[in-house]
Amino acid sequence: MRHFSTLDPGQHRRLFLHPPRALDLGAGRDELAVALGATLYCPATRERLAGDLLKLAGRGVLSAVACLEDSVPDDAVARAEEVLVRELAGLARTPAWVDGPPLMLFVRPRTPEQLLRVVERAGVGLDCLLGFVVPKFGGAGQPPPKEWLQAVQAASDRAGRRLWAMPVLESRDIAHLDTRQAALFAIREVLDAHRDVVLAVRTGATDLSAAYGLRRPRGQTVWDVRVVADVLGDVINVLGRADGTGYPITAPVWEHFSSGERVFRTSLSAGPFAEGAEELREQLIADDLDGLVRELVLDRVNGLQGKTVIHPSHVAVVHATSVVTHEDFSDASDVVAQSGGGAMASSYRNKMNEAGPHRAWAERVLRRAGAFGVAREDVSYAHLLQAQDEAWRAVRARGADA
Repeated sequence: MRHFSTLDPGQHRRLFLHPPRALDLGAGRDELAVALGATLYCPATRERLAGDLLKLAGRGVLSAVACLEDSVPDDAVARAEEVLVRELAGLARTPAWVDGPPLMLFVRPRTPEQLLRVVERAGVGLDCLLGFVVPKFGGAGQPPPKEWLQAVQAASDRAGRRLWAMPVLESRDIAHLDTRQAALFAIREVLDAHRDVVLAVRTGATDLSAAYGLRRPRGQTVWDVRVVADVLGDVINVLGRADGTGYPITAPVWEHFSSGERVFRTSLSAGPFAEGAEELREQLIADDLDGLVRELVLDRVNGLQGKTVIHPSHVAVVHATSVVTHEDFSDASDVVAQSGGGAMASSYRNKMNEAGPHRAWAERVLRRAGAFGVAREDVSYAHLLQAQDEAWRAVRARGADA
């Protein structure tokens, strides 16, 4: 399992100075969390869920969530649970999974009781799961956070291996200023007590926006919705610290996947799309994915990693922008190599690198480089997008010929 496995060896040599490394599912939290990339949610009601997941893996999806919560109507929950248990068992027996899981799979249950029920019923299908996404973590009227993490620990005991928890912070207790600080401090206390099973903290911008009757339109990022950006900033402040006490925090969902009437002209620079990639740029703009690119840049600037997505077309964009640029790799390597402190001009002669203040940033960049690779000096995210598009077209062509 590795990112960009759909590309052929020639594309890897042309695009990467250092290609992505193979992912070990037994690796530590930070290595696994940074490799999540674009996490795609699928309703557990899908009758062909196992086959759909394998197809998604073929399109480069490396992390997916089978959802029993918001994406499933209340009157369909029992049926969704039946489908999920059946499809997990079938998935575990497919040659593609027996030879090695092609993606990291999580389940998002509604309650700790449902989590344990799925684990109890899953049988061999339990082997397919890496963990659970915990919705509305710490919200008023929701199961206590401690119960959720205890359930994950019990599931780990049954599986005979560590299963991970990814709590989602999306409740009104966190959205509202008068309760936010106490809620975040209480959540941090619970997470710290169960640190060994917490893979990452996810953020739910849709529910946070709903607390104010808001929804960000196409062309606007979550960082433009000021009340939600304030919440994300506080989550990072309390739970994303780089002093060893924090947790990986993933970026909230991008929920658009179709074009529409534009209010503002695009801010997507044409520079990276030179030399034959102009058509790709126009397609990104037509599909409103230029907004996703902008949001991804702002996510990373603010310390978030990965992205929740709802459509396969988002995945290539998230992963292409996750590849470490040659410039960032050069800066990060120089900072880490400077063990005695001090400052130096960057290799690109356009900034100052300080060994002390920039070290935590540099270490994060190098972890991302391991998961997503390092681009060659003349390679941009547009080249990586174009290569993924070519690889997917080739897959579809082979399928049509079969």
